[in-house]
Amino acid sequence: MRRRRAAVAAGFCASFLLGSVLNVLFAPGSEPPRPGQSPGPSPDPGPGRRGGRGELARQIRARYEEVQRYSRGGPGPGAGRPERRRLMDLAPGGPGLQRPRPPRARPLPDGAPGWPPAPGPGSPGPGSSGPGPRLGCAALRNVSGAQYVGSGYTKAVYRVRLPGGVAVALKAVDFSGHDLGSCVREFGARRGCYRLAAHKLLKEMVLLERLRHPNVLQLYGYCYQDSEDIPDTLTTITELGAPVEMIQLLQTSWEDRFRICLSLGRLLHHLAHSPLGSVTLLDFRPRQFVLVDGELKVTDLDDARVEETPCTDSADCTLEFPARNFTLPCSAQGWCEAMNEKRNLYNAYRFFFTYLLPHSAPPSLRPLLDSIVNATGELTWGVDETLAQLEKVLHLYRSGQYLQNSTEGGRAGSDNNASINSAPGSCLANDPEDFVLETK
Repeated sequence: MRRRRAAVAAGFCASFLLGSVLNVLFAPGSEPPRPGQSPGPSPDPGPGRRGGRGELARQIRARYEEVQRYSRGGPGPGAGRPERRRLMDLAPGGPGLQRPRPPRARPLPDGAPGWPPAPGPGSPGPGSSGPGPRLGCAALRNVSGAQYVGSGYTKAVYRVRLPGGVAVALKAVDFSGHDLGSCVREFGARRGCYRLAAHKLLKEMVLLERLRHPNVLQLYGYCYQDSEDIPDTLTTITELGAPVEMIQLLQTSWEDRFRICLSLGRLLHHLAHSPLGSVTLLDFRPRQFVLVDGELKVTDLDDARVEETPCTDSADCTLEFPARNFTLPCSAQGWCEAMNEKRNLYNAYRFFFTYLLPHSAPPSLRPLLDSIVNATGELTWGVDETLAQLEKVLHLYRSGQYLQNSTEGGRAGSDNNASINSAPGSCLANDPEDFVLETK
């Protein structure tokens, strides 16, 4: 028996050690880079498995055109009619750009668009209550307390404190990241690869502008500045939030967890009815969100998509997830019906609702909460009905009706079941402050 236990323990330790070594060797961005850090000289150009630098220029142009499309307000195919407004002027020297020197558009070979593009005026700076000028490079000259927060496939995030004392987040292309590194290894063109990666950051900046909402991170400004051998590197200045840690959330009160789920429901409703059309988050994970004063906000939008999926029949409209798949109808116009919306909703169920909604909830609210979890897990509801039922829970909680149901014993179940099927319109909260919960 002792030998068997020793063998099991040794096997566990060996597997843990092997996993740690593999993470150190192969995990991208495992070592915090410094702002503007260069990983060293570019390697010699590779053979270009997909067409060499001409292929790189094609990819840059495709991302450039995507940014143009979103900035001009044009919806993707299958989307509703957008607002006809332009929030970003891509012509060099556009309004609102604050730079220490005039911008210079540098064309790439093989027909790739010039860099840098220049967004126009947009969100106010931190502490502002209305529209105003962006923060620019001048705001970053005397920052303090720079701290590395984290990095992903493309971007690195830093926390700094502005001269006025306000803490903000800075996002920039991660020079040590997987995205830029793999491109340089394939094409051997460091500046071109930077521009390819930077267009993802530019796309996110445009979407933060176009999708402005209490549950979308605020964009405060941006700055173009030279960084070693890369001219005109882009840094965005955004609202600062705390990373979403699910283990910590499970230890918070039910009121705090419900507020997060309600914030997410309101965000998904906004994305489904945005000025650009229905927006789906292709990379939907807790790490794409942050918490700001207890409010859930989406921060990572570079993998968002507006275009609906084209189809000829329902066989083309399959939503695939690790645990199960769903088949949606194909519309007469040749687009999968509500696929963007349903993808967001099921991801909200599997990453948030199923863990945060039912646990330690008031007993009289559990039938309604179970209905929300089950309906989103089966995709029998859309985002409109899901939000209506979440707002209904808020109404029952804030009004104290859930306490009355608890004291009425046997009537609690029937009252809650009746509330599920009742009209939700009167329970919707229009003021963003309405979902601040009070502990009863």
